[in-house]
Amino acid sequence: MDELSMIREAYGEPAPPTLREMTEARARMFEEPASRRRVQVGWRFRAGLGLVAAGAAVAIAVTVTGSGSPAPPTVDLGKRAVLAAAERAAAQPTGRYWFSDQIQGRSFVMRPESGEYAIVGAHSEGFQWAGARTGDGGAFYGRDLPARPLTPQDAAAWKRAGSPGTFRVWEKDHYSTYTRGTTQWKANREGASRGGTFLVGGRTMTVAQIQGLPTDPGALAKMFFDSGGKAGVPVPAGRPMSPSDKMLVTSDLLELSPLPPKVRAGLMRALAAQPGIRAVGRATDPLGRTGVALAAADEPVRVDAGLGAPPQEQGEYRVRSELVFDRRDGMLLAEQRVLTRPGGAYRTREPGFVIGYWAVRDSGWTDTKPKPPTGLPS
Repeated sequence: MDELSMIREAYGEPAPPTLREMTEARARMFEEPASRRRVQVGWRFRAGLGLVAAGAAVAIAVTVTGSGSPAPPTVDLGKRAVLAAAERAAAQPTGRYWFSDQIQGRSFVMRPESGEYAIVGAHSEGFQWAGARTGDGGAFYGRDLPARPLTPQDAAAWKRAGSPGTFRVWEKDHYSTYTRGTTQWKANREGASRGGTFLVGGRTMTVAQIQGLPTDPGALAKMFFDSGGKAGVPVPAGRPMSPSDKMLVTSDLLELSPLPPKVRAGLMRALAAQPGIRAVGRATDPLGRTGVALAAADEPVRVDAGLGAPPQEQGEYRVRSELVFDRRDGMLLAEQRVLTRPGGAYRTREPGFVIGYWAVRDSGWTDTKPKPPTGLPS
């Protein structure tokens, strides 16, 4: 028995990650260049900005013919749709309290003798809110949700396997077991004296400081995309942020920070202008909502025996990061990692299979204290 196996046998399976651990793990995804990453932890989403103009016009390129007259404009319809959504994001109202209601999960493939099926595991939800002023208070709540078959077809295969209530899956360097149960809500409340500060790109900022953030896409790119350290993301010194890095920084800011509407719109425009970021047009998130999306260039993920992965988990596949936006108001719907080339644990899945996601069910400002979902502790 090798040393790794002896350690696992002595200590048993580690507990599945909590919602907060999953959030923190997203930042650790930047510790190594994408070319050296083996698997993502948890599931779990800048040049040429002088050309960015307000509104969707930035997505229209006018070329000149040999006669010197303008040719018909070529339009990147996908990016124009995203930037139009950014315009609508700039018009959203603010208020006294910021809240965010989120759900996340990862997909795993089970392989019983009766036939394989996919499940959603590492399945959690969270609700957080904070007041804009000191004394307004705030709180964070989270709980684990039941692991479940991913689609009706997967549910049928799960039933053929005897409808098991536990799912033992391989995650990076160990096995985890997910169940069909739901845990109790865990609360992290801030006292009545709290409120008035938020974490924005690795910085603790007051509402006044957040309101003072630039709205210009170039300035926002310089602040959050030029250096991972500036954005609170530990990108190694000397390594520029990859398109996927920039996607993740943007999603963290849009999901977790009460950015003013015009700052939110500027950040969307900044991301759309980055090399390696492209529009994918109409997209559907894991909750079935449709929107417009930006995507980073896909990356390889290789799993081998070095960390003890079983043979059925080994191999290489490719994934891309996507951010899906609501067309109506420009709000972020989901960050998701999508399979682009099957292989490894996902060798039997089709391109487009969502390997992991972090979805925003609802978020925004309100003038009344946010009401958490039913069942939260008072």
